[in-house]
Amino acid sequence: MFVVDKQKNQALPLCKKTFSELEFTERNHLQEWIDQDPSILGENLLIIQKEFNGFSDTLERLDLLALDEEGRLVVIENKLDDSGKDVVWQALKYVSYCASLSKSEIRDIYQRYLERYKNGGDAGALIAEFYECSEFGEVAINTSDSDQRVILVAANFRKEVTSTVLWLQSHNVDVKCIRVTPYQMGHEIFLDTEQILPPPSTEEYQIRLGIKKQEENIAREEATERHHLRYAFWSNAIPQLVARTGLYQNVSAVKDNWINGASGHTGIGFNSIILLDGARAEIYIGRSSKEENKKIYQALHTHKDELESKYGKLLKWDEFENKITSKISISMDGVSLANQEDWPKIIDFLAENIFTLVKVFKKPLDEAYKALAYDL
Repeated sequence: MFVVDKQKNQALPLCKKTFSELEFTERNHLQEWIDQDPSILGENLLIIQKEFNGFSDTLERLDLLALDEEGRLVVIENKLDDSGKDVVWQALKYVSYCASLSKSEIRDIYQRYLERYKNGGDAGALIAEFYECSEFGEVAINTSDSDQRVILVAANFRKEVTSTVLWLQSHNVDVKCIRVTPYQMGHEIFLDTEQILPPPSTEEYQIRLGIKKQEENIAREEATERHHLRYAFWSNAIPQLVARTGLYQNVSAVKDNWINGASGHTGIGFNSIILLDGARAEIYIGRSSKEENKKIYQALHTHKDELESKYGKLLKWDEFENKITSKISISMDGVSLANQEDWPKIIDFLAENIFTLVKVFKKPLDEAYKALAYDL
């Protein structure tokens, strides 16, 4: 760091110092500087407590506790010349202790801080003022859908600390590392602060990346849960479907949402399908040739009224002009795969309708397939 002498038109280097050389301490100096002006950390924070020890069954104290502009609690842990190796673990413990603090508890914590260190004041009113609200009741802080944050402050961070912080950031845990460096020129002391993690130029990108990763993890967990549910459902359903429809004899339980029952014709199946919020029984016409699929579908559709009359219900006819495949189906709503009490109803629906599809459509399918073979 340099200081410019305008008269001499020179940039004069400042002498880099350590906190210990200057006889500065963590509690009496660095902590007090941040308490008096938290913008040292590069953002607008409301300090609500220092040396906070209001944790049940422990005498541990966190250095500074703050609120940020988004209503999140911020745990600030200060070190001097060396971060030490345990600062991340220490801060995360404090975050876990603070995560359950209610809005009223936070106000009470701030009130005690004001009375002890700031000659009093109305904590609720000051919090409301910080958030530009007319009264404390309008403020939303440390809500159940928000996370807490950590800011680590030191002159030097050990590799094991930065490595852990990078890992936490990649898993969408909001941790910042602020490097503080004292300089001296004569009797003047200067303090330089720099955010080193995440690098300011990449912070927004890393936030987006963390959110994306979190969404992917949630989607992956949901997919795994669905796969387990489907496998369990088919394990229960297939023996009953075999007994009641005569199909699926060689089909095993799968994680997919459908099983195929052979029709005797390549590419055409009687499919049982389970959805998250329903079920479907269908004739799936999926040969490799679009032209062949449409001919089979149209041969059946020609007798639509007669077939539905025999079936006793209206069916859904999907030719899908722009797709290779076509299908004829009937659906069930109002049931849930996640609710095992619905499984008997779903199995009854599939068994009844697959049986009826085979009974009504097997002969017309054979005739349509025979006519197709004749055309070819």
